[in-house]
Order: sequence, then structure tokens, then C-alpha cells
Amino acid sequence: MPTVEMYLKSTCPYCIRAQALLARKGVDVVEYNLDRGGPKRDEMIERSGRMTVPQIFIDGRHVGGCDDLHDLERSGELDGLLAA
Repeated sequence: MPTVEMYLKSTCPYCIRAQALLARKGVDVVEYNLDRGGPKRDEMIERSGRMTVPQIFIDGRHVGGCDDLHDLERSGELDGLLAA
């Protein structure tokens, strides 16, 4: 199974929704909590070009945020990315 990384904040409803989808898929996620900001926030911005959470990566490929993840699920592409 590929490595899935997510930059998130613990109280963010979009982060919680993305976590729930990945949990339903049985995916272990490497989570970077940005509740206190710090260097991981800067890393997220550099990697994704975005400042909002969540930002999700599958095997180093930026797939976007919560809405993007759910779009991949609806189109059937998410399972393929997770099976790679």
C-alpha cells in the first residue's frame, strides 16, 4: 500500500472528513498536526503550494484537500491510487 500523508488541524471539519474516508478505506495515514504551526506548516506550503488544510499526498503525489480526495473517490480513481 502506498504511503499516505496528511497535513491537518485537529478541529478542522474537512480534515476529519478526509480522515474518515481514508479510515473507511483501511488506509494508515502519516499525519502532520499543524495545530501549533511550525516548520511542518512551511513544509506543507512548499510541497503543495497551498495554505489550507488538509493537504493530502499519496506516495509523494499531491492529491489536494478534502474535496479533491472525495472527487477522486467519486470518480473511482482513489482506489487505483491506493492500490499502486
